[in-house]
Amino acid sequence: MKRLGILLLTFVCFQSCDSDNQVSSLDMVQTYLVATPIKANLKEFKEEAIAITEPVPMQESGKIYAYKNYIFINDVNRGFHILDNTDATSPQNIAFIKLEGNYDISIKNDRLFADSYGDLVVMDISDINNISLITRMDGAIYEEFWCTVGFDVEWPQGQVDVFDYTDFDSSTEAITGWDIKEQKLTNEEFESKFGYNPSGRDLFAVNDSASGSGVPTSESTTGQGGSFARFKIVEDYLYAVEPWSINVFDISNLDEPKVLEEVYAEGNIETIFNQGDILFLGGTQGMYIYDISAPDKPTYVSQFTHGRACDPVVVSGGYAFVTLRANNFCGDSAESGLYIVDVSDLTNPTLSKTYPMTEPYGLGIKDEKLFICDGPDGLKVYDKTDIDNLVQLNHFEEINTYDVIPLANSLLMIGDKVLYQYEYLNNEIQLLSTFDLN
Repeated sequence: MKRLGILLLTFVCFQSCDSDNQVSSLDMVQTYLVATPIKANLKEFKEEAIAITEPVPMQESGKIYAYKNYIFINDVNRGFHILDNTDATSPQNIAFIKLEGNYDISIKNDRLFADSYGDLVVMDISDINNISLITRMDGAIYEEFWCTVGFDVEWPQGQVDVFDYTDFDSSTEAITGWDIKEQKLTNEEFESKFGYNPSGRDLFAVNDSASGSGVPTSESTTGQGGSFARFKIVEDYLYAVEPWSINVFDISNLDEPKVLEEVYAEGNIETIFNQGDILFLGGTQGMYIYDISAPDKPTYVSQFTHGRACDPVVVSGGYAFVTLRANNFCGDSAESGLYIVDVSDLTNPTLSKTYPMTEPYGLGIKDEKLFICDGPDGLKVYDKTDIDNLVQLNHFEEINTYDVIPLANSLLMIGDKVLYQYEYLNNEIQLLSTFDLN
C-alpha cells in the first residue's frame, strides 16, 4: 500500500503559571484528515470483475498474446480484447474479456490462465464465442495484494494524514473508494487507534492493524507472449513472476492447477523468458538465471547485474538481449540501450556489447532478425548475425511502440492502442496491416 506523508499541524498553547492548569501533551487535541475504506463484499466484487462482452474501445493498451488464429491484447487492469487474426491483413475484433485487476495471460490447450487482483483465473476458450470460467483461485499469486482495491479507485494523494483500516477485513471485503473526514484526537487516542504516537516520530499514512492474506510440446498447443510477459507455461508448469518471487503451478490437470512452493528470487523481477529448461528473468537491477530441470523447484544459477532500469530480456543461442530503459519508475542509474550478454556459460554471464537506444521497451527475435520497440523512436529491425556489428534493416519511425511477438510467418507489434502486423522478407519486413483499437 502507498505510504503518504502526514501533514504536521502547528498548535499554539498558552500555558498558565499555575501548574494545576498546565495541559499534558497526551491531552492535546489535534485535527487529522482520516481516510476510511469504502467497502464491498469481496466475493461479489470479484464475481462482478469478470464478464465476456461485445468489443469495446481500448482504454490503455498493454501486453499482447498470440494463440492459434487469435490475438489477445491487454487493456491494462480491465481485461483482454480478442481479435480473430485468420486473415492477418484484416483482423476482426470479436470480443472483450472483462477481467479487472488483470495484466497477464498464458494459454495451453484452450485453457486460459490469467491474474485478477492477485488471484489465478482459469477459463475455457475452446469455443471462442462461448468462453466460460472454470475456477478462480483466491490469493494464488502476487503477494503484494494484501488487500483488494478496485483498479479505478483513486488514492487521496497528499490529502490525508492517515489511512484507517481498523474495521476493514481484507479476507471478506474489497476497497471501492475512500471516505475522508476530520477527526479530533489527543495523542493518546491517536496512539490507541493507530498504534503509534504521532508526536514521537515522523508519521506515515498506513495503519496495518487489519491483517489479511492475499498472498509447449508436440502433443499440446501453447500460446506465445511478448517480452514483457510475467506468465510463462513450460510443459506442465505455469510460472508467474512478481517482485522478489516466482509462483509455480502444476497444470498437468489444466482445470485444477496445484499451487506449489513459491520460490523467492534474487531481485525485483519484472519479466520471464525461457530457453529450454532455463528461465531468464528480467529485473530492475539485473537479469537472473534459474534452472527448471526440476520444474517444480526453480533453482538459482547466476545473475548479470546492471544499473536500475526497466529490463525485458529475450535469448537466442548463447546470447541474451536486454533492453534497459532508464529515467522512470524503475530507476535512473543505467544508460538506456540494448545490452547483449554472453550466457554461453550460465554460471558466469558477461556483457559483450551495448548499443544506445532512445527509450527501448520490448524486443523479440526471429532467426537472425532482432526487433526492438524503441518507444517514440519507432520499431527498429536489425540483422544480429554479428553481435559486434548489428546491421539495421528497417526503421519504422513516427509510431509509438511497446512490445512485439515474432510469429512463424509474421511479426505482431503493439503501440499506443494500435496493433501492427508485418510480413518477413529476405532482408527486411513489410507492413501487412494496422488495427486501431479505439
